[in-house]
Amino acid sequence: MTDQVWYVAYGSNLALERFTCYLSGGRPRGGARVYPGCRDRTAPARAEGVFVPGSVVFAGASKVWGGGSAFYDRSGPGQVAGRAYLLTPEQLGDVAAQEMWRAPGGPFAAELATRLPEVVEHHTMGSGRYETVVRLGELDGHPMYTVTHGTITELDPVAPTASYLHWIATGLTEAHGWDVEQVVDYLHAAPGVRLGWTPGALLSALDGGAGGGG
Repeated sequence: MTDQVWYVAYGSNLALERFTCYLSGGRPRGGARVYPGCRDRTAPARAEGVFVPGSVVFAGASKVWGGGSAFYDRSGPGQVAGRAYLLTPEQLGDVAAQEMWRAPGGPFAAELATRLPEVVEHHTMGSGRYETVVRLGELDGHPMYTVTHGTITELDPVAPTASYLHWIATGLTEAHGWDVEQVVDYLHAAPGVRLGWTPGALLSALDGGAGGGG
């Protein structure tokens, strides 16, 4: 088993402060959940902005933020702006487990960490919203993975909340250096966003406030 893997975030975990709640535990600003954190709370060895083929879709109902959650559609058009964090396989297993409200170090986390080397394209571990692991190639000799829903077409698009979008905007700025106009263009193109947001409303919500939900 490889000793390091890239976890590619494309939603609120783009923002390091928010992602740190998955690693070290705690409640993100504007969120409704306290995360237990990983067994190994070591910070990522590296973090890199990346682009991967596909698209982001907002759907379902987030228990943390309200509104739609972000999902990676590997068959979607365009490119997804992500942020890759260099972790251990066990950390990635614990992160994915917390996505599904499972215990770090439990059977799901252990199985995912063990199965990572076998994942060539994607592997579905269950019917949950974030129980499909997708391999996204390699970066500097380490495999890249993300988690998403197995069949995006089963989910109805739903508009995300301002708090959730603030974290995503923060992460896009941190990882890619985008200004608020670039963030608005990118997010408004994602299915689900335009159900609740015009470009102008999105710009007003994010401009001067892309620093974490409140």
